Amino acid sequence: MLEPSIAKNDKKAKWIIGIFSVTVFTAILMLSRFKLEVDLGFNVHVFATINAIINSVVAVLLVAALLAVKNQKYSLHMQLMMTALILSLFFLVFYIAHHLLAGETRFGDSNHDGIVSDAEKTAVGNLRTLYFIILGTHIFLAAIILPFILFTAYRALTAEFVLHKKLARITWPLWFYVAVTGPVVYLMIKPYYR
Repeated sequence: MLEPSIAKNDKKAKWIIGIFSVTVFTAILMLSRFKLEVDLGFNVHVFATINAIINSVVAVLLVAALLAVKNQKYSLHMQLMMTALILSLFFLVFYIAHHLLAGETRFGDSNHDGIVSDAEKTAVGNLRTLYFIILGTHIFLAAIILPFILFTAYRALTAEFVLHKKLARITWPLWFYVAVTGPVVYLMIKPYYR
């Protein structure tokens, strides 16, 4: 097992993780209501593409980290998980940038008028329902997963591996689901980007 990387201070950790999680959630919620009208000279949907790539890499890192820990390669596990955390921070920045600059895209809006007509709904059929199921579960889990991820990391960094493992059994599958469904949502909505 690894030595602690940080000193244990549960009270401080709860405050920091709580404030950070609420701030991120609030920022995403508030910023999703705004669209900046700025011409950057390139297609701002590149941020969504980057995020799909980041999510895909995070999903691979999560699987690799799981395999590493099962093979008792704890240093490798920690490096992979820290890389996934850092990439997730980049994801957050690009996510906010994309939503601020691109605005909302509606699934099925093939003529890009911002309204999904009955004819457009018919054209996509049941795929629209599937999209909203995947999107809804993705958004819900993405909204609640951050404090779980941070507390799981905190328990590892303080070398509380029994608690870390207990939390990881909840956190890992949720984070993996979010990481996998992110690119799926992207691939499904991409045809409707302007």
